[in-house]
Amino acid sequence: MQTTTTVLMVRPANFGFNPQTAENNFYQQPDTRSSLEINALVQKEFDAFVSMLRDQGINVLVEEDTPEPIKLDAIFPNNWFSTHPDGKLILYPMCSPNRRAERRKDLIENLMRRRFKVEEIIDLSFFEEHNQYLEGTGSMVMDHSSKTIFACYSERTHPIPLDYLRKILGYKLVGFHAAQEIHGVSTPIYHTNVMMHIGTDLAVVCLDSISKASEKQFLQKCLTQAGKKVVPITPKQKFHFAGNMLEIGNDGGEKFTVMSETALDSLNIGQIQLIEKYSTIISPSIPTIEKLGGGSARCMMAEIFLQGGK
Repeated sequence: MQTTTTVLMVRPANFGFNPQTAENNFYQQPDTRSSLEINALVQKEFDAFVSMLRDQGINVLVEEDTPEPIKLDAIFPNNWFSTHPDGKLILYPMCSPNRRAERRKDLIENLMRRRFKVEEIIDLSFFEEHNQYLEGTGSMVMDHSSKTIFACYSERTHPIPLDYLRKILGYKLVGFHAAQEIHGVSTPIYHTNVMMHIGTDLAVVCLDSISKASEKQFLQKCLTQAGKKVVPITPKQKFHFAGNMLEIGNDGGEKFTVMSETALDSLNIGQIQLIEKYSTIISPSIPTIEKLGGGSARCMMAEIFLQGGK
């Protein structure tokens, strides 16, 4: 099951620029407006995004962020947990200490109250004690149909927890190194979902960010063997969040590819037509979230693959 019909999203209470994450997320830009003004604007972007998804019959579970402790990045829940059809719910080790408060027991309990079947909670946060990190489906892009984890190594995506998770899930791992040029310096891409998206039929990927020819060729081979049509994007498009997409379905069997308006505007006609051959595009306008948070549409949605629900 590559595509879910249910996502969980967290409505922010204190969204803002996070200096800890900005150390290796170069998409973030500070803003001089007041925190109240910023949060009000972000809540409007968030609510409009949720409405766009629900209008297409997608089941969106909205959870409210708690005012205390302040969690600047609570809007990006896909980094701290993932769910799986066999009932596993996995908690992940986070690089920035001030993001670790995002792991909320009450959100998991709310899933259970909605009758989603959580059979096992696997907590990998102990890796933080050893300075080892793996930030959920930001650090990894999974192809569930071929049972493969794709991940680019970085300060937030370490080999040991990756291999640990691979064994838990029974997946194979395709690890590689991807970089981007920041102020003339080659820097690791901090999250795989910045440069790569995998849907049922398509794989959108910034191949130019992988400098090692053998890694690039192996990645392409694995995607092709998994039956994916590879859609290359440029580094410039990646900087406009064109790699940050997610395919979702609804109960009517329709498929949608969700990306921000910024990402859609960066694509050329051929790329858009290819995506639309397999799914309908949903493109919310979230410029404030992208500017201050350095994340885009995909990061805001945590997929719920658990059985049950009401």
